[in-house]
This record gives sequence, C-alpha cells and structure tokens, in this order.
Amino acid sequence: MGTTWRLVVVDPPEDVRDSVQAVLMRMVAEFSHWEPGSRVGRFNHGMLGHWQPLSPEAVRVLAAAFAVHAASGGAFDPAAGVLADLWGFGPAGPRGDVPSAYAIGEAKIMSGARHLEFDRDQRRIRRREAVQIDLSGIAKGYAVDAVAEGLLALGIEDFLIEIGGELRGEGIKPDGQPWWVELEAVPGSTLAPVRVALHGLSVATSGDYRRFFERDGRRYAHSIDPRTGWPIDNDVVSVSVLHREAMLADAWATALTVLGPEGMALAEQQGLAAHMVMRAGEALSERISPALQTMLG
Repeated sequence: MGTTWRLVVVDPPEDVRDSVQAVLMRMVAEFSHWEPGSRVGRFNHGMLGHWQPLSPEAVRVLAAAFAVHAASGGAFDPAAGVLADLWGFGPAGPRGDVPSAYAIGEAKIMSGARHLEFDRDQRRIRRREAVQIDLSGIAKGYAVDAVAEGLLALGIEDFLIEIGGELRGEGIKPDGQPWWVELEAVPGSTLAPVRVALHGLSVATSGDYRRFFERDGRRYAHSIDPRTGWPIDNDVVSVSVLHREAMLADAWATALTVLGPEGMALAEQQGLAAHMVMRAGEALSERISPALQTMLG
C-alpha cells in the first residue's frame, strides 16, 4: 500500500505475518488508484456509463464513503482523483507549479461523487463523467479494519495493528492494561501529549505536514477541499478521530481537516471523538470534542 505496518500481538501464531501481508495485498488489488490493474484502477479507466461489479468489501467502503460525503456536505469526496492529480498528489506525480484557475475549475467540474451512480443492493457502480475514484482518505483505515477482523477470525483477540500511522487495538496487553497510545503529535509542537486507550477502538490522523509543496512562500497541502478545488487554507494542522472502525476514523479525520475549525460543531453533532490542532502564526492551539473529552476523563 506504499506504507509501513506494525503488529503487536499476544501469543502470535507463526504465520501471522503472512496473514497480514495477504490482507494488505488484497487491499491494494481492490482499492489502490495508483495501480492500473486494481479494481479501482480498472474502473477509473473503464467505459463511461458501464456498470462495474463490486466486491462485498468495496460495497462496504463505498457505502461508508458516500455516507461521510453526505454528512460532511461534500468535504469528504471519494471521487476527487482528478483534482488530486492536478495538484500533483495523485498517480500522475508531482508538478512544478501551481495550476491555473481555469485548470482548477475544469478539474472541479470533472470531480465529485455526484457523477457516480452507486447501486448498493446490486453491488455495482458506474460513472456518468470521467471522474476518478480516489479512496486514499478511507481505504487505509479500512485496511486496518480488514487486518483486525482477519486476526479476530483466527481467534487472535489481543493485538495492536498500525498501518501508516492509523491504529486499532483489541483486547489487552499481557499486563492487563489496554493498548495505550499517544495521538500523533504535530512536528515541533509543544502541546501536551494526548494519551488514549485503544480497547476495541481505532484512531486515524490527518495532517497538513505529511505531504505538501511550497511555491512563492505559500504551502500547498495534499488535503484538497473538493468543494473549492484548492488545497485547504483554514489553519488546521492536524485532526485525529477515534472510532470503533478505523475506516470511519480515517474518513472523518479527512472531512474535519477540510471543514476546518467549524467542523468541530459537526463532530459534536455526530458524536465523534475528535482532536484538532490549529495554527495561529507560530503558535498552536487545540480543540477537543465533548466525546473525546469524556474518554479522557
């Protein structure tokens, strides 16, 4: 998946590494828009108007993606691949300049879940325009869930799985403690660490410091607002979300990053345990949703 993974497990079977690797290979074959031969890759280069069959896993991920898209007012969009490519954050590779306003407008027209027809009951999808599905804001979280569910199915009940910084903890450690982790800190931050227990919980973090480029003194982050077509410019540095499903933690962390500080009202409405770090000049501040505050005690 173009990232690293780590598993801490109590009394692991000998073949546990192979089991995890097999799941991750399945995720790439299913969801990677970087791989032309994946299911998503084939869909993105397929015929317009042609129904494409979906696996049960793809239906699950797309249903969640469309739900967060609707709940966030379009701040999360599973069909913004054309925009990501335009800004140099997709399979087309990095670019050396800032795209023109005309190019952004054209890419915005050719992006958006409104161009997709998703038939959940018949397990199929088609596109009415040449949009590109990009599930990078949710698929890595689902990979965490898929690995966790696979381990549970094997009777492995106590573990911590991490894929590219997104984590899910099940059961307890040998000392009887839950899997305590610190939320991913912003580089150079002096904010106090936030420590949480992942006992049947997942956490995902979205940050503007991970992938970006700079031109003429301005930073352009990889988090693109699909509603405007531009990288975010809302003072949000990072958002972490805790949820039972890593897939939903991932998608909501992306959506809240795009929404900015006002997104915390939506987090409260949705009952999300969310932590947001914002920048004001050189200073950093944080906001914690009521659900997370309750967890922290």
